[in-house]
Amino acid sequence: MLMFTCIISFTLFVFMISWGWFGDLPSLEELENPKTYLASEIYSEDGVLLGKYYLQNRSNTTFDQLSPNLVNALIATEDVRFYDHSGIDFRRFTSAVLFLGKRGGASTVTQQLAKNLFPRKKFDNVFNKATTKLKEWITSIRIEERYTKEEIITMYFNTVEFGGNSFGVSSAAKTFFGTTPLKLTEVEAAMLVGMLKAPTKYSPVRNPANALFRRNTVLNQMRKYDYINNETYDTLKVKPIELKYQEEDHNDGLAPYFREHLRQELLDWCAENGFNLYKDGLKIYTTINSKMQAMAEASVNTHVKFMQGKFFEHWKGREPWGQYKELITAGMKRSDRYLIMKAAGASEAQIEKAFNTPVKMKVFSYTRGEVDTTMSPLDSIKYYKYFMQAGLMSMDPTTGFIKAWVGGINHKYFKYDHVNIAAKRQVGSTFKPLVYTLAIDNGWSPCYKAPNQRVVFEDYENYSPNNADTKYNDPEMTLFRGLQFSVNNIVMQVMKQLGPTAPKSVIELARKMGIQSDLPPYPSIALGVADISVYEMVGAFSTYANKGVWTEPIYLTRIEDKNGNVVREVVPRKVEAMSEQTAYIMEKMLERVTAHGTAAKVKYLYQVPGAVGGKTGTTQNYSDGWFIGVTSTLATGIWTGFEDRAIHFRSMSLGSGSAMAMPIFGTYMKNALSDTSLVKVQQIWEAPKQPLSVEINCDSYETNDPKKLELIEE
Repeated sequence: MLMFTCIISFTLFVFMISWGWFGDLPSLEELENPKTYLASEIYSEDGVLLGKYYLQNRSNTTFDQLSPNLVNALIATEDVRFYDHSGIDFRRFTSAVLFLGKRGGASTVTQQLAKNLFPRKKFDNVFNKATTKLKEWITSIRIEERYTKEEIITMYFNTVEFGGNSFGVSSAAKTFFGTTPLKLTEVEAAMLVGMLKAPTKYSPVRNPANALFRRNTVLNQMRKYDYINNETYDTLKVKPIELKYQEEDHNDGLAPYFREHLRQELLDWCAENGFNLYKDGLKIYTTINSKMQAMAEASVNTHVKFMQGKFFEHWKGREPWGQYKELITAGMKRSDRYLIMKAAGASEAQIEKAFNTPVKMKVFSYTRGEVDTTMSPLDSIKYYKYFMQAGLMSMDPTTGFIKAWVGGINHKYFKYDHVNIAAKRQVGSTFKPLVYTLAIDNGWSPCYKAPNQRVVFEDYENYSPNNADTKYNDPEMTLFRGLQFSVNNIVMQVMKQLGPTAPKSVIELARKMGIQSDLPPYPSIALGVADISVYEMVGAFSTYANKGVWTEPIYLTRIEDKNGNVVREVVPRKVEAMSEQTAYIMEKMLERVTAHGTAAKVKYLYQVPGAVGGKTGTTQNYSDGWFIGVTSTLATGIWTGFEDRAIHFRSMSLGSGSAMAMPIFGTYMKNALSDTSLVKVQQIWEAPKQPLSVEINCDSYETNDPKKLELIEE
C-alpha cells in the first residue's frame, strides 16, 4: 500500500510539474525554436568567412558537417545508449544512485541539451533540486518527441561551451585546431569532447596535462565501445597535444578595417529592423574578394614598410614635426590615458608626470612585430607619429562591387580607417581629370592647345597659381600633354576658358560622379585643394571605365537571418554622369599618364598590361600622395601620408604620389592580373558606339627612357 501511494504521489507530482505548478516549462514554440546566442558571420563573395560579430562566439553547424569522430567520442563518453532511450536512461540513473555517481553521471545527452537550451536557477534545497531534475526529464522527453537523434546531437554540439570564447563546436574547431568540425581527427575530437566535462580544468591551453589525461580517457571510451580498435588506441594515446590555437580577435584576419566599418553600419540597420547583430546569427554577404583583399593588404604593407625605412632615414636625428610641438600635445590630450586621468580629477601636473614616467608596454614594429618595451607614454605618442599610413579601395566599375578595402597598416595599433567616406584628405592633382572631363563633355578636343602661361582670375581676387616647377616651359600644350605631365597652367587655362561658372559646373559634375564632400566653388578646385575620401575618388574614376555611368560603390549584397531568409538586399544606384564619348576620350587621356606620363612606371616597371589609365596626386609639402588607376574591370585608388599633415617627406623623389602610392597599385595589379579568374583587362579601350565628333589623334610625344620618366614624377 505504501509503495502504491508513493507511486501515485510521484506520478501526481510529475504531472503537477508538467502543468507548471512549480514554474513554467519551455513552451512548444520554445522547443521548436530554441534560442541561443548566435554570432553573425561575414562572408566574402568567394565564400570565405571573413569574421564574426558576437557576444558568444557561436556558429551553428549541421549534422552532415560533423565528423563521425565527434559523434562517436560524444556517445562513447557521455551516453552510450543514446540511440536506445527516449531522453532518460533509467538504467544509468539507477546505477548512478546505487553507486553514488562513482560510475559516472546519470544525465543523457538529451538532458544535457535541455540544460543548455533552457537553463534553470540553481537549487538551494532538496525539494528544488528534485523539482529541477524532473523538469529536466520532462523537457528531455519533449525534445525527443520533436527531434531526431541526429538533430539532438547537432543541437548539443551547437550549444556547448569550450572555453577560449568558443561556443559551439564550429567555433571550437576553428579556435583550437584551425579547422572545421567535419575535418576533426580522432585525437582532436576526443580533446574537444573531453573538455566539455570542465572547459577550464581540461583546457589544452591552460592545463595541458589535465587535457591530455582527459583526451586519453575519451579515447579509451571509444576503444571500449568499439569506435576504434586497440591498435589505433595505442597509437593515438601517445600523441602529444598539437594545437593551432587562435582566439578570434576583430583585429586579426582579412579586412579588419572593412569589418569594423560594416559593423557600424549594421548596428544602425539592425536597430531599425528589429535584429541583434551579436545574437541573431545573421549571414552577411559582401562583395569583398578574399584573394584580392589579401593581395591588396600585402601590397600596402610591403610598400609602406619600405617607405617607412626611407622616412626613418630621411629624418634621422631630427623630429619630423619640427616646430609644430603642439601636435604632440594634441596627441596626448586625445589619448585614452589622458581622458581617463582627466575624468578622474587628476591635475595637469599629475598628468604630465604620468606621461613622462616610463612604463612597460607593447608597441608596433615593422621589423620585429609586436615588441615588449619600456618607454614613457609621451615618447610612445612621438613614436607613433613617425608611421606612414595608407588606404586602398578597389572596385568593379560596372557592378559597383568593392573587391578590396584596406583602411590602414595595422588595425590593432592604428584604428583610423583611411577608406571610410568620413576619412577625407586633400586630393591634389587626382582631381584634375574632372576639369578636363567637363571640357571634353562640352565639345573640346584633347588636341586643343592651351597657352602654358600663368592665368589670372579677376573675378576671384586675382587668384593666379603657377606651375609646380619649370620643367615644362613649352609655350603651349595640348590637353593630352597637360594631363600627361600634370601641368598646372594648362588645367587652369581650361578653367579660365570654361567661364566664370566653371567652378560650379565642375562641382555639378563631381556630384554626378559620386563625390559628396564639400568642394570650394573657386578656381582652385582644379588643383585638388578639396578634402575627399578614397571611397569617393575611386567611385568617381570608375565612371570612366563604365562608359560614363557612375555606379555607387557597394560592399554588401544581401543579409540572411539564421533560417536563410533574405532580410536585406542591396542594389547600387547609377547615374549617367557624362557621355560615352567623353568617358572614352578620358580613358585615352588617362592611359597616356601611365604610358608616358607621371605614372609611366605602371607600364615600364610594373608591366601592367592592356588598357590601363591613372592619375597621380601630390599635395603641398608632400603631405598626401595619391594614385588612382582604372582598367575596364577594376578601379583602384590609394592614399598615402601621415596622421598629421605637418609630418611628411621633404622631396619629390620620396613624397610624391608616384613614389608613395603608385607602386602599391603596380604591385597589386600585377598580382591580381596573374590570376585570370580574378581580373581581366582589355588590350585597348572599347570605342563608343557613336563615332567621336572631335579629333584625338594628336600629340605624339612619347618616351620610354627610364631616366626621362624619373624626372616627370608627380
